[in-house]
Amino acid sequence: MDPLVRDAATLTDRIAQLDEDVRAFVPEPDRPRRIAADARRIAERWPDSAERPPLYGVPVGIKDIVRVDGLPTRAGSELPADALAGRQATVVDRLRRAGALVAGKTVTAEFAVLAPGPTRNPRDLAHTPGGSSSGSAAAVAAGMVPLAVGTQTVGSMIRPAAYCGVTGFKPTYGRIPVDGVIASAPSFDTLGLYARDVAGLATAAAVVCDDWQSAALGSGSPGPVLGIPVGPYLERAGAEALDAFDAQVKQVRAAGFDVRPVPMMDDFEQIVAQLFVMNRYEVARTHAEWFTAYGELYRPETVKAIREGHDIGDDAYARARQEREEFRERIAAAKDAHGIDLWITPAATGPAPRGLDSTGSSLMCLPWSNAGLPSLSLPAGATPQGLPFGLQCVAAWGADEQLLSWAPGIVTALAGPGPVGP
Repeated sequence: MDPLVRDAATLTDRIAQLDEDVRAFVPEPDRPRRIAADARRIAERWPDSAERPPLYGVPVGIKDIVRVDGLPTRAGSELPADALAGRQATVVDRLRRAGALVAGKTVTAEFAVLAPGPTRNPRDLAHTPGGSSSGSAAAVAAGMVPLAVGTQTVGSMIRPAAYCGVTGFKPTYGRIPVDGVIASAPSFDTLGLYARDVAGLATAAAVVCDDWQSAALGSGSPGPVLGIPVGPYLERAGAEALDAFDAQVKQVRAAGFDVRPVPMMDDFEQIVAQLFVMNRYEVARTHAEWFTAYGELYRPETVKAIREGHDIGDDAYARARQEREEFRERIAAAKDAHGIDLWITPAATGPAPRGLDSTGSSLMCLPWSNAGLPSLSLPAGATPQGLPFGLQCVAAWGADEQLLSWAPGIVTALAGPGPVGP
């Protein structure tokens, strides 16, 4: 038996065993047969080990708003799969060309909005894994797959990474094509990746991101200047998250990083309101045809979001778009004025909340998603009960390569002397 086919059998056994509790994957009746057949095709396509592509045989979970040939897309909803069908997403084309093995569809909140799926946090099954990319984050955290694809509209990549204690990457808006992905709010929707570590993210990012420059920075490059956005935004984090963040800042400073507090976002509530207007307006229009035809099948949380969007007029939306452009300019100006390379913040307002009826707060991700900036969540300690914290690192527009090349130094600093956590 080819080693890849043997590994595929181990993969399906692992998913069957672990997912009974975690529920990260969308159920698939004949997963073992499909994966074995895909593994054989991959092995036959690249028989010479010297010519194998970078993701040869790597199992990957795909969030169930991303279309994959041979697997139905339901987007965590009760709508018929035929209504949501379409061509395979470009991101899946790229993964498969690089030799990746699709392990299955991962659970999403309904239409990647608010209504949570059944996935549990592998760190503590009584707690949420976050949303909406819950299944992708949990599948990596549980050790079912080393790589998974998710999406972020506001906080749907970074927050689950923090809650589940994995490494999560949301590239610059538009860096990965989103064709073949069911939209939520198209002005924000961004594909991203979960992996066990930064190296795994970098390998996959080079495959799926447009025009990736792997050698953007050498290992001898100086460390980045880190900025802390002080003010109403940071104050929205909870006490546990802020205590953990203080400890993280001490560790990166002790490792030699230049860390600079920068007062900013005094109008954070207006920023939240502006994003809400754009988000809800776009969600309502994305779902206009489906909601008309299948409205009774939508869950209450999604119905509420769509109806909120119906109440937002074109003029209000146009004003919100203009406010966002002004906000992007302010973020870039603050970065330049203070010599900041990376912003660092808590990746979530606190550890994963108990219960599965909510996916938690996206506020720590909101301004950076609003600006379309590349973001990374690095595991950064845990509560005494073992619930993880994440450190969010945010780079300038288009600086995705720099973000991932700087991250290992920050990871090393966080692993240095002293506890990271409250």
